[in-house]
Amino acid sequence: MRILLPNVNQILHMQMNSIDDEEAKVEYKARITDVTAESILIEVPINEKTGRLKKLFQGDEISAFYLSQDGVKHYFSTVVTSFREDVIRQVELRKPEPDAITQVQRRNFLRVLAELEIAVKVSEQLQFIGITEDVGGGGISFICEGNIPVGLGASVSCWLLAPFKNGLIEHIPFVGEVVRVKALETGKQLVMVRFSDIADRERQKLIRFCFERQMDFRKR
Repeated sequence: MRILLPNVNQILHMQMNSIDDEEAKVEYKARITDVTAESILIEVPINEKTGRLKKLFQGDEISAFYLSQDGVKHYFSTVVTSFREDVIRQVELRKPEPDAITQVQRRNFLRVLAELEIAVKVSEQLQFIGITEDVGGGGISFICEGNIPVGLGASVSCWLLAPFKNGLIEHIPFVGEVVRVKALETGKQLVMVRFSDIADRERQKLIRFCFERQMDFRKR
């Protein structure tokens, strides 16, 4: 699928790659004012909840996404390179290469191999820790002991620990439905889960994790 770069007047949604847990959760948005060969220029971002302006500094790292006309989210990482004083103050961001932009469609979420610790609650009496085999924006699979009774179609409440490049470790909660259980030769079992209830903010964290992990794989 061809990558469509963002256009002037499109809205860029963003979060700061910060070691401050609260700051990293805040969502901002800004209008794109210009796109050049090297840069994307935006207005000063505003906090989506409070409407307050966000002061940025050169070198600030940002996770951003924009929506194409057909509603596909395009995620990328960027950095503040400079500022321009014109009629309005503009922030200059490094323009991503097309192959560094991850497209996320509702039915086609990126999945990556990752061994992450996951806490799983099937009922008040049945709670355990597993290790993920892969994670994505639409679901995860994890490995646990083979004697744990996790049935097909079961609803599970989970908490996933996801480490990010900025040193932050996020707790990502979600509710999922078990769609497949596979016995392994090791005596353990592989449980595949589709998200049935996950906040968009938490899903974005997972997609960001997948994006960072995919970039790591590409560099190897």
